[in-house]
Formats: sequence, C-alpha cells, structure tokens
Amino acid sequence: MSEQDGYQAGVPCWVDTFQPDPDSAVGFYAQLLGWEVERQTASDSSRKYFMCKLRGRHVAGVGSQPSKEVPPAWNTYVRVDSVEEATAKAVEAGGSVVLEPFESLGGGRAAMLADHAGAVLCVLEPGAHRGAGLVNEPGAWAMSVLNTRDVEGSKRFYGAVFGWGTQTFDAGGGELTIWRLPGYVGGGPEQPVPRDMVAAMAQITGEGFPSVGQTGLHPLLVRAVENVASHWSVNFWTHDADAAAAKATDLGGRVVVPPYDAPGFRALVVADLQGAMLTVGQPTVGP
Repeated sequence: MSEQDGYQAGVPCWVDTFQPDPDSAVGFYAQLLGWEVERQTASDSSRKYFMCKLRGRHVAGVGSQPSKEVPPAWNTYVRVDSVEEATAKAVEAGGSVVLEPFESLGGGRAAMLADHAGAVLCVLEPGAHRGAGLVNEPGAWAMSVLNTRDVEGSKRFYGAVFGWGTQTFDAGGGELTIWRLPGYVGGGPEQPVPRDMVAAMAQITGEGFPSVGQTGLHPLLVRAVENVASHWSVNFWTHDADAAAAKATDLGGRVVVPPYDAPGFRALVVADLQGAMLTVGQPTVGP
C-alpha cells in the first residue's frame, strides 16, 4: 500500500480518462476495480467529472470528453509548478499542445500535450486536488508506460521538459528503461517504492531496481514499439488478473490481450465500453 499527500514537481501524480459517455464509463470501472465514485460540481452542467476513490482516497478520474478531437483514452499527468511554463517547454522541445491550459474539474489547472512523436501526456498544476492519494495496490494506479518509436528522441524531450533521466536494465534478453528524476525519493520514509513493486521489478531487472534510500520516480517505463503509434498507457493493479478479464467481459468491455505471465506479474489489456484501453496487472511475487 502507498498513501500519498501531494507530489514534487516533475513527478507523475494523476490518471484520468475523458469519455463521450462518462456515466457508463465510471460505472464500468467502479465495478471492475471496486471504486467509490463522487461527482464534482461544475459551473458548466454539460461537463461531468467523477473522482474515483478507494478507502476514501482519490485514485483516478473519469470525465466528459472535452472535444471530439480527444478520443477516449487514459491520461497520465505530471505535477508541475506552472502549466504555462511546462506547455512552453514542451513546444520548444518539439512537442505540441492538444488542449490549452484549462481549469481542471478535479481541481487545479491542467493542459494536454503531445511529445515530439505524438504521445499524449498531461500536466497538472495542483489546487485543491493534489493528485492520487493512493497508488500501488489492487484497484489503484501502479505504473505508466511510454510506448514510443523513438526512444532516444523521447529521452531528449522529457529531459528538457521535466528533467527526467533514464536507467536501462537487461530484462531477460531485452532492454527495460525506467524514467528517473534526479534527487527524488518517492513513497514514504521507509520504502520509496512499495515492497511489492520492488519485488516484482527486481525479478525483471535483477539488483538494479531502486529500493530503500535510492532516488527514483513513481514507476514509469519506456518501451520501444514499431507497429503502433507512440502513446502513453496506464496500469492498475488487481488481486486476480483472470477474474478481472472475466469481469471486464461481463460488464460489456473487451479483453484486448488475454491474461499472460511476465516476470513478477500476471497481466492483461482491456478496453472499456468506449474503447479506452488500460493494463491490469496482478503482482505474483511478494516482498
């Protein structure tokens, strides 16, 4: 378990999804992941935003699609001190603006950006809403992954915008790259990265994964892809990956990638009622 109360600038802090029909979407996820749901009030009654919770702490958001040009998808947010400054840096680094800075219905100010290769990522300047209050446990967000055709260009872009560095490991015949924020130690005073995550990732990377006292970042990975457009994906944890696959189907969703075993995890990819996809993972090793 990992309870959070705010995030340092440059650290991923929140995930949400914008949907044409947020009511049906939030119903799907509430049943799939066991969420409590609270609707946020807004002056524009046509816009909806639901804060989703576990044990009373925020874990994700589901909101109205801001425009038809923004397809249903899961969004990862990075905490920044100034949305305008982050937007300017992204454009200077070769990215573009998908949604200009706006007042987030979840609280604070946000913008939706695209990196140099077209992968969409959001930034959040916190207000009343300070980001996810619970991460890295069943039903909560555990990881975001950049799937990109241009790993080296991505390193330059995200380094320029957020100051991120990378660390690359041998992952059983292939490379695994983890984003790092120099000087940041996340999580808590005793365990920056929750023990289940350390155990699972250590099985992939050997002894190199950050543990107590080392600097790191709320888990973000880089994965090289060739046949799909560059994009960010999100991962939520579950108690039982196979049960989650059956549940998603029963609720009207679709299993895109059936449950499979990977070092440290059993995972699957599901699509919700309107096509937004996310990974659901079950850690299979203990601390």
